[in-house]
Amino acid sequence: MSLHQDAVSVLSSWTAPTPGEEALRTEFLEHLRSHDDAMLRECVPGHLTATTAVLSHDGSRVLLTLHPKAGMWLPMGGHCEVSDDALGAVALREAHEESGIAGLELLPGPLALDKHSVWCHPPLCWHLDVEYAAVAPPGAEAVISTESLDLRWFPVDEIPELSDEATRRLAARGQAALSSGSRAFG
Repeated sequence: MSLHQDAVSVLSSWTAPTPGEEALRTEFLEHLRSHDDAMLRECVPGHLTATTAVLSHDGSRVLLTLHPKAGMWLPMGGHCEVSDDALGAVALREAHEESGIAGLELLPGPLALDKHSVWCHPPLCWHLDVEYAAVAPPGAEAVISTESLDLRWFPVDEIPELSDEATRRLAARGQAALSSGSRAFG
């Protein structure tokens, strides 16, 4: 199965928890139907991306990156690569690359959808963001990558003001999924 086919399958079978996310799910599926390259950063006016909230082993904290372009504390995430074959794998790859943490375990997902404007193709481009959560092994130490100004663990219920509601929502949903005992693959 191709990454494009996987995205259609994931989004077709996902039950959106809110009316707003159901509207996004429908929009993302229409974008996939309309653009053969919807998974790649070259696709204008937007493309699907994968984001991952990295949680501590007990789910009490979330690892956030101080994003150099956005100037905000955000979860790990980014663009799909031509070699990727599944959205969950993209989420896990991006989380590992940006956190430096080996052995992350992806929780079943997606947990949320978000759409936001970005700087990929000025003057306007959209990230159609499919969001997951992963759990770090006990004692995991993050390593700052070139894609980050800083990495810090924050209590899930104390994410700094210099963040956004999508980050808070994803961290809380990840914490709830972990508390319920959900596991996917790692």
